[in-house]
Amino acid sequence: MAKIPDELTKARVTGAGTLRTEEMILNVGPQHPATHGVLRVIVTLDGERIVEGEPVIGYMHRGHEKLLEQRDFRQITNLLSRMDWLSGINNEIPASIAVEKLMELEVPPRAQYLRVILAEINRILNHLMFTGSFGLELGASTPVMYAFRERELLQEAMEMVTGGRMHFGFIRPGGLKEDVPKGFAERVLKGIRQLIKYIPDYENLLLGNEIFKQRTVDVGILDPELALEYGVSGPILRGSGVPYDVRRTDPYLIYDEFDFDIPVGAKGDAFDRFWVLIQEMRESARIIEQALEGLPPGSHLGQVPKRLTLPEGEIYSRAENPLGELGYYLISNGDAKPYRMKIRTPSFSNVSVAPHLLKGIYVPDMIAILGSMFFVVGDIDR
Repeated sequence: MAKIPDELTKARVTGAGTLRTEEMILNVGPQHPATHGVLRVIVTLDGERIVEGEPVIGYMHRGHEKLLEQRDFRQITNLLSRMDWLSGINNEIPASIAVEKLMELEVPPRAQYLRVILAEINRILNHLMFTGSFGLELGASTPVMYAFRERELLQEAMEMVTGGRMHFGFIRPGGLKEDVPKGFAERVLKGIRQLIKYIPDYENLLLGNEIFKQRTVDVGILDPELALEYGVSGPILRGSGVPYDVRRTDPYLIYDEFDFDIPVGAKGDAFDRFWVLIQEMRESARIIEQALEGLPPGSHLGQVPKRLTLPEGEIYSRAENPLGELGYYLISNGDAKPYRMKIRTPSFSNVSVAPHLLKGIYVPDMIAILGSMFFVVGDIDR
């Protein structure tokens, strides 16, 4: 009988001996289904483990801030709507609030209520898109069909009002472009009640799915202190247990008149972030129902001069975009165009923390982590 080598005997008994591998650099993106668009992630691998992951941005840079300086305050609305293309109305609102504060314009109560209704519909549309896409990225093709079914009813309501399905350009300094048409409230109520009815199906398909749990529980844990240090906001921050929401901490429009909760996670992992996203749709539906019930009569637009010339000054206006805190720092030199408008987008800060979450994980977990970051590349590059 052949003699067993001493080295093999030792390895069998003690487990000694490791396979030495060379580090490999892998480019994920800029065009790759794992990256939500043209985001490039440079990943350094040791076998199947990620040693380091670095997002590379700028592939969609469109110069929004400089383009805004070439347009007057009515024209910039359509540009801002295209920044985060899933959150058009929510992009437009804080910019108009900045103009209204500088010019001391009064917004009629009806316009305030309608702004809230449209913003929360848009929040649900955003979250439904990420609900479907996150499941798809992890291999579940059914949830995206459910999400688009519910999206369509609310998408029709937005189209009924604004004429657009994606880029709305509907918010104006002092109010809205137009009043809502007859039948709008009934269509919105039908949409949100169907959504509430079927949210348990989303929870069963994903949150209650053992494969989904294995891919997301304890994966990509984001420490709340680290999240705050990087300026993370929105569902990602709330998934880490921080109940920060601009609608509550610094109320704008008339959000302080409505009853709604701020869902927060416990561990800050990919599962918690997704759970918060689902629960926020329920809270948005609550706000919409309250706003529709209390919608007052009156004008959709206040007394606004034909030429919007802002006085010299500066202001910072912020709001709770579906992806987090969106802020505009506006400087006026007394002209009809912004002298400077610096934009603080949520996606930029949110994706900046990705290197900490990617370090030391396995390659498949990268898909779950990036999918649970809920960013839009246009919002990063603006």
